[in-house]
Amino acid sequence: MSDRATTDTLPGAAPDAAVDGLAAELREAVTTGVTRPRLYRAQQLDGLIAMLLQHTSRWEAALAADLGKSEIEAHLTEIGLVVSEARAAKRSLRRWMAATPLATPLALQPAFAKTLPEPLGAALIIAPWNYPLQLALAPLVGAIAAGCAAVVKPSELAPTTSALLAELAPQHLDPRSVRVVEGGVDETTALLEQRWDLIFYTGGARVARVVAAAAAKHLTPTVLELGGKSPAYVHRSADIPAAARRIAWGKWLNAGQTCVAPDHIRVDREVADELVEELRRATAEQLGDPRTSPDFARIVNGRHLERLRGLLASGTAVVGGDVDEADRFVAPTILTDVDDASAVMQEEIFGPILPVLPVDGVDGFIETMRDAEKPLALYVFARDRDAVRRVERETSSGALGINIAVAHAGAAALPFGGVGESGSGAYHGKHSFDAFSHRKAVLSKPTGLDTLRMIYPPFSGRRGRLAKRLLG
Repeated sequence: MSDRATTDTLPGAAPDAAVDGLAAELREAVTTGVTRPRLYRAQQLDGLIAMLLQHTSRWEAALAADLGKSEIEAHLTEIGLVVSEARAAKRSLRRWMAATPLATPLALQPAFAKTLPEPLGAALIIAPWNYPLQLALAPLVGAIAAGCAAVVKPSELAPTTSALLAELAPQHLDPRSVRVVEGGVDETTALLEQRWDLIFYTGGARVARVVAAAAAKHLTPTVLELGGKSPAYVHRSADIPAAARRIAWGKWLNAGQTCVAPDHIRVDREVADELVEELRRATAEQLGDPRTSPDFARIVNGRHLERLRGLLASGTAVVGGDVDEADRFVAPTILTDVDDASAVMQEEIFGPILPVLPVDGVDGFIETMRDAEKPLALYVFARDRDAVRRVERETSSGALGINIAVAHAGAAALPFGGVGESGSGAYHGKHSFDAFSHRKAVLSKPTGLDTLRMIYPPFSGRRGRLAKRLLG
């Protein structure tokens, strides 16, 4: 699985004095009440929006420098998505922050019960390089909305975006409650040694285990947004041209460097050749010559390019297969003649390589999922309702897309998160607010009528019998 937040394992680095004590410093803003008022939270969300909209051209240039993203892709998947999340959170603050009244049992009446959301405290957000703006700031929207303070640690593998975030954040956000820490393994390790109230990590499973171990030392809760080999299954009943267009779009987006991209395709054997041909057509329609297309991104660095080059030998490239080191270019590639023992099927691809493997119907597909790790997403393309229903009921994944790939990540009402090896916890929309909040249970009972006398000891005679009836 491709680790996306750091370049190496984390243990062993020396603490960095520049970040020492940040957790305690930021927690002060929460405990003293700075971050708690709704007006303060709204102002910070306004600042976040302004930071993105007032410097749009600079964000576009940074994302182009780091990943070769076009302006449109930068808006669709990064800038616009975060602005939308922040605006929706601001509109919803009053409702999200409100207490939720609950029923009380007869034995406790008269009494009033409710849950009250309160900020967890100081949060550490560790972001990856593949969507370096979105995956740093979308969690921050939740932290701000919940009344938390936060340190954002952007990835050093997207250095231009990281530097711009470090420059602009202090101009638009209150440094008492939001800080950006740049750097690599040393800085991340120094941050992880501190006691946080929540750690929100997006990346690969290998580093996630290091993060979880560091969090366990302080009993700190974590949200782990990971990845995995998210499959697409194409049933013989599917609209094959539409399936090909939607899979191609989801796979080639950001040059395949997307945690919910279709990692590989399982297709009913009788329509496999037709699907491959439609994928070829869809790729040409969407990208033309990918080498010169303004809409096809680049691989983040040479190390990842060489990893992807090695995976190309796992099958026959019927589309693509070209690599240009100088341009950090790996062509959109469709592989056939791939088996499950090949290298490309042993790790998350995280690049523009799409293996196509035939299966014998829905039974064959479900069988491949039984021993596999649960993926972050699974996509089924079918018009046969029974086939869709079986995939929905007999497989497990963080999300399920039916006749669509990737798009669920843009639906703020849906929780975004994994299960098992693909992660734990979820965010987006109200789920982001909940991720950074503790729902405190509150019970209030007036003292004028002390109905609890009936359950005070001594429990003898009539009082004991009544207590049994009330609480039994």
